[in-house]
Amino acid sequence: MLRSLQTAATGMDAQQQLVDTLSNNIANVNTTAFKKARPHFNDLLYQNLRAPGLASQAGTIVPSGIQVGNGVRLVAVEKMFQEGSIKVTNNDLDLMVKGRGFFRVQMPDGNVAYTRDGSFKRAPDGRVVTTEGLPIVPEITIPPNTLSVMVGWDGTTTAKVAGETEPRALGQLQIANFINPAGLNAMGRNLYTVSPASGEPTVSVPGENGTGQIGQGELESSNVNIVDEMVQMIVGQRAYELNSKVIKTGDEMLASTNQMR
Repeated sequence: MLRSLQTAATGMDAQQQLVDTLSNNIANVNTTAFKKARPHFNDLLYQNLRAPGLASQAGTIVPSGIQVGNGVRLVAVEKMFQEGSIKVTNNDLDLMVKGRGFFRVQMPDGNVAYTRDGSFKRAPDGRVVTTEGLPIVPEITIPPNTLSVMVGWDGTTTAKVAGETEPRALGQLQIANFINPAGLNAMGRNLYTVSPASGEPTVSVPGENGTGQIGQGELESSNVNIVDEMVQMIVGQRAYELNSKVIKTGDEMLASTNQMR
């Protein structure tokens, strides 16, 4: 009886963690380039009252044993890096990676972080930076009196400057790719850092080595599907309620046992 209470408690905790993950997905449905998360669960160790395959008293092999489960636990919350839909902005500094890859940005401590959010801005010194002011790597500086900025699908960046007949070359955008993007460490603020699970980045020109191409004047939307998240939310809520009913039933059975004379 006590086992049922503990098992149901692990079920309630697991469903609470599921709902927590889904709520974060839904909260970020309008966050540029946000990647939804998916929790993974494992069943806990079983108590073997009789191992399968033992010999019976009749001299036969028992086809199945008696194994009693002890509940469930959360083992991973995986980021799903499927590409989000395209949102056209026609802004020169709004960039999107169409395919695999991440923009590189420099953190205040000098380390490099990675992002799919290409909503870049122009800093007072002309550098191309994120919405938080973090410069992209390698740095690209837009000269004064620039009329427009052009970014090719391969990351080649040029600017049309007032008084100049030919476009001025500003630099080359590079993107990083990972063997296992789901292993990246999510920092928040649309930023990721390298972890042992992600592997080291492979930096290349957009469109090479399996990386995506650059789309100018476009942003990647969140890949959260509201309908799927709501369905999963309902499933999690019902599972939570069922586990709570198991605890209530176990409590009633314990009460009945306690009242027996």
